[in-house]
Amino acid sequence: MEDVEKVKAEAVQMMGVFHVLPRLVVFDLDYTLWPFYCECRSKRDTPSLYPHSRGILSALRDKGIDAAIASKSPTPDIATVFLQKLRITSMFVARFTQLHFINHQIIKIKEIFYTWTPKTEHFQKIHSRTGVPYNSMLFFDDDNNNIKGVSKLGVTSILVNNGVNLGAFREGLTKFSQNKQKKRK
Repeated sequence: MEDVEKVKAEAVQMMGVFHVLPRLVVFDLDYTLWPFYCECRSKRDTPSLYPHSRGILSALRDKGIDAAIASKSPTPDIATVFLQKLRITSMFVARFTQLHFINHQIIKIKEIFYTWTPKTEHFQKIHSRTGVPYNSMLFFDDDNNNIKGVSKLGVTSILVNNGVNLGAFREGLTKFSQNKQKKRK
């Protein structure tokens, strides 16, 4: 747990450097949060996360930044079981206020379904359910086709090679901040 707390502290400190942060951070699962494909595993298996994943997710939660999942897994049942086994399901809750309601809505944002196209459909659903503008989202994925497709929507998208880690997280926050500054000018 010490490593998780260390990563979390570094991620929180990193976020403190930026004047503007995303409202929603979206993660792919396979080879982004964990080092395997769900369809190659069984529900009975014991999953593991990449070393920095839990700390980064905890830091986002502590800073009040919502997280969501966009996965093209053909085995969403296995992915859901693994999220539960890893005890991270609760980290993917989006809190948002709709204009017509005074109270906060709480929904789980897990878009896990297979499609041949880049994850634009996943993001359209996430956007419609949360109301968060695309340009207020940050996305991490290991598939360059998904990065290209989702970027066209206006989402700041980061390609990860060995899972999400502090370096990729810093890159994402930097690129997000730069994209926001360009929009202001």
